Amino acid sequence: MDKRWRAISGILGLALASMLVLAGPGFTASFQVLDQGDPERGRIALTTQSFLPAAWKREAFELVRERLGPETPDPATNPNAYLAAFQDRYGLHPAPYPNNGLPMGLRLAPGKKDAPTGLHIDCLVCHGGSIGGQSYVGLGNTRLDLDPLLKDLAVANGERPPVALFTLNSTRGTNNAGMIDVALLTLRNPDLSFRTFPLLTGANIPELDTPAWWLLKKKQSKYYDGRTPAHAVRSNMQFLLGDLTRAQFEALEPTFVDIDAYLRSLSPPPYPFPINKALARTGEAVFTENCSRCHGTYGSASTYPNKIVPLDVIKTDPARAKGLSDKFVAHYNASWFGELDKVDETCQGYQAPPLDGVWATAPYLHNGSVPTLELVLNSKARPKKFTRPSSTEFTQYDPVNVGWQFEAVETVDRTLSPREKKQIVDTSRFGLGSQGHTFGDSLSDAERRALIEYLKTL
Repeated sequence: MDKRWRAISGILGLALASMLVLAGPGFTASFQVLDQGDPERGRIALTTQSFLPAAWKREAFELVRERLGPETPDPATNPNAYLAAFQDRYGLHPAPYPNNGLPMGLRLAPGKKDAPTGLHIDCLVCHGGSIGGQSYVGLGNTRLDLDPLLKDLAVANGERPPVALFTLNSTRGTNNAGMIDVALLTLRNPDLSFRTFPLLTGANIPELDTPAWWLLKKKQSKYYDGRTPAHAVRSNMQFLLGDLTRAQFEALEPTFVDIDAYLRSLSPPPYPFPINKALARTGEAVFTENCSRCHGTYGSASTYPNKIVPLDVIKTDPARAKGLSDKFVAHYNASWFGELDKVDETCQGYQAPPLDGVWATAPYLHNGSVPTLELVLNSKARPKKFTRPSSTEFTQYDPVNVGWQFEAVETVDRTLSPREKKQIVDTSRFGLGSQGHTFGDSLSDAERRALIEYLKTL
């Protein structure tokens, strides 16, 4: 694996660390919590601290202009306009905290050895999103175009672009945290010393959607297959494997306990449009009858079952659930990361997630293959190919069907540029299938409409 890609992957992996989902009934795992952590310390660490040395020189941020085109504003004379153009190109958002004039997801970091301060990406490149003109820590980034961001920064840094050994993202908003983890950990022995050659495990995970961090507080386990205990703090650190030694991991563990406490303190933004309360009450009854056994109940006496739905029941794209090989799971469990919290050796299915703030988390399913809640509940109408929105402003939002406005695409124009093709979701690609979760198909149109109105209240 290219050394620069390995280092960048380590930085990237931290950003993608919490692709979170839960365990079902009967899930058992032995895990140790160092302490409860301090949310405020965790917030400060997450938004200010650099966990790895810089991947690029500071000037690379401005030098990327050469990759953006001649009409891009000059960062020296019009820095705000340049920042907006940079954010639009790569799908980043304004930082809702002091960030040295950088978008959320980029951060100043110490240089290696005596090198000057430079840049790296952080957790919020994927877990920092925006909706309606407001940025949120913990909202999945549905606009991110990660592959060209990494390549263009490398070129601006005077280097060859890193060569990925797997698809990082074929469309805006997806990422491949799972394969980054696999690639990094297979370069280490169980004691975290470096291997001469990568361990071949046969794992193959597709690109996925980024879930909201505010869901973590309800979970007993995480990741889409629900095979890892939710309090497995070390699992959120494995994406630093590009650079850190075991001693450095051990020293950082208390900080990540605090970060975990901060993630569990997050809450979703409330639905910003008017809600038909009478219709929502009707929808609550529909939800209780048809959805609560998997997704839980809400309100003052909320419950959450932490249920994994078997693949032959949920019938959504199985690539993620089947992507972890037995050999990779054994390697992980034998390592420092699996010392306290082991991955369950049995693949069962996908976790039915909590639905708090579901209005803000489109597109839907674990792979972002369904653009609206109406289509989650009406599988026969789902498009095979559809466009991603051009922004996350409310002008692109669909408050009726709840999700992003889109256009169905019959055939992808071969003359489109790679950037334009990234605006189109193709559900025929590996891991991006939109099949399954057909439970809403049996509802009447009136029941479906009432249910959607109720989901706005969560």
